[in-house]
Amino acid sequence: MKEFLNFINGEYVKNISGKTFEDRNPVDNSVIGNIYEAGRPEVDAAVAAAKAALKGDWGKMAVGERVRLLDAVALEINRRFDDFLQAEIADTGKPYGLASHVDIPRGAANFQIFADTIKSMSTESFNMRTPDGKTALSYGVRVPRGVIAVVCPWNLPLLLMTWKVGPALACGNTVVVKPSEESPATATLLGEVMNAVGMPKGVYNVVHGFGPGSAGEMLTTHPDVNGITFTGETRTGTAIMQAAAVGIRPVSLELGGKNAAVVFADCDFQVAVDTVTRSCFENAGQVCLGTERVYVERPIFDKFVAALKEKAEAMKPGLPFDKDTKIGPLISKEHQKKVLSYYQKAKDEGATVVTGGGVPDMPDALKDGCWVQPTIWIGLPETAAVVTEEIFGPCCHISPFDSEEEVLTKVNSNRYGLATAVFTQDIGRANRMGHGIEVGLCWINSWFLRDLRTSFGGSKQSGIGREGGVHSFEFYTELRNVMVKF
Repeated sequence: MKEFLNFINGEYVKNISGKTFEDRNPVDNSVIGNIYEAGRPEVDAAVAAAKAALKGDWGKMAVGERVRLLDAVALEINRRFDDFLQAEIADTGKPYGLASHVDIPRGAANFQIFADTIKSMSTESFNMRTPDGKTALSYGVRVPRGVIAVVCPWNLPLLLMTWKVGPALACGNTVVVKPSEESPATATLLGEVMNAVGMPKGVYNVVHGFGPGSAGEMLTTHPDVNGITFTGETRTGTAIMQAAAVGIRPVSLELGGKNAAVVFADCDFQVAVDTVTRSCFENAGQVCLGTERVYVERPIFDKFVAALKEKAEAMKPGLPFDKDTKIGPLISKEHQKKVLSYYQKAKDEGATVVTGGGVPDMPDALKDGCWVQPTIWIGLPETAAVVTEEIFGPCCHISPFDSEEEVLTKVNSNRYGLATAVFTQDIGRANRMGHGIEVGLCWINSWFLRDLRTSFGGSKQSGIGREGGVHSFEFYTELRNVMVKF
């Protein structure tokens, strides 16, 4: 049994209340360990430590020294690769191949990319004549925003946490991280890395707990927090935005999505099938950018449905370290219940179940795990719940379309606007769709392909703000103007 402690001012601490809650492995629902829930004293102490660090050695540190520390963090994560991999898999149950190729490498890379980016960050400057004939020089200065609250999701715990902590620290801020109650391990372990590389105390802090009435609410409403960044569902993002209104504090929100894939008849068929298989079912569908709506041009509709069905049925569930495992469990029994409720709702609304729709038959040792089948539906109208609402499971509804204009209208009819993927060999059509679809990210003939220097974020109810490369610095810094007359 492990203990997951809060990490405050460079030290691992329990809590004054003594309250704990269980961390469970979703593969078999076994208890991994106990998590010490942070209360008001711990949240106050973490924010105070972060605030003090801004005035200490960290706040006085030159950019070059900050970069050196961030590079050291990345190297130490990679040195302890297996420790982070084991922790991430225990919390999430995801297959070894996915976690080892995506989660942990990207967790380290997020420190390196922002360390590199901050070294070449520039600001504007202008010369002008003053009315009395002298000269004035105006130039911009970027300064750290201050204490940043980082509220994290459970689907990609290390990757999405470091995606925020990396640029925040590169810009000279300090952070208080609230990892998901479902996946505390890697955020906690990162405290050891920070100490190992000599990160000043108070720069990186972790408080565990839930949302309302717990560490999440206490952190996001704390008056000494200067900015809040969050990835998660839109309902929680709304509550955070309301909390941030007190004190007029900025937010960066990556929220829900009901992402679409659009497959035209002229596509590279095998590329489209293989890629949509990933976008619908990878990480058991628990990917913010994942596809839950698939639109296929009518001439290839039946062929595509049959091919995707074959792919879905080949995704073998099982133990994370089994080389034959292609899909892991959902994160928790609660989330399994939610996803299965949508599976039932699809049937109630009259969907044709192409494949799946329930719980797979698992060995006795895994029967208590949080498993669901990869599921495909057809035959529902655009108003159906499983076509309009985010499910966050390994499922999709496939609809036929007859024209570019028709499918563009259908894709844009949803209240979310995070991502989409378009498959076509027509470069003109690809560009028209890229311009016309109301999302933050549009892939052409690919999915989940990221250049970390580019912008990332959602439109409509999928979020506010952009992160990635220099775009992150818009949130993690304050821009000041200095004017010198001479």
